[in-house]
Amino acid sequence: MHELSIVKDIFQTLEDAYPDTYKDIVKIEIQAGLLSNIQPILIQNAFEAYVEEFKEYQDVELEVTILPIIAYCKSCNKNFEVQLHRFVCECGNPSDKIIQGEELKISKVTFNKKNHE
Repeated sequence: MHELSIVKDIFQTLEDAYPDTYKDIVKIEIQAGLLSNIQPILIQNAFEAYVEEFKEYQDVELEVTILPIIAYCKSCNKNFEVQLHRFVCECGNPSDKIIQGEELKISKVTFNKKNHE
């Protein structure tokens, strides 16, 4: 299950970024593009398994937002949302220039305010 390694990487990234305060994290928000092969239920299950093993994270919440696929049309110089995996702009021209949809990123981290006042 590659989701568990993704969850481990998320926590490692946060520990590296916030070495003095990572234990005060109460919520992690991630954004995953439709082309990133991330299934919200599977990443949530992996997250729950991880925090079960590492009790210091048991109060951390995970929120996953799935981002649509956005492509760029060179013909009409516009971005468009890919529907039903058809990379065709409303002008009728195909496009392979993906602007959004492949990413997996930590978009927001919320800390316990009591420890940061």
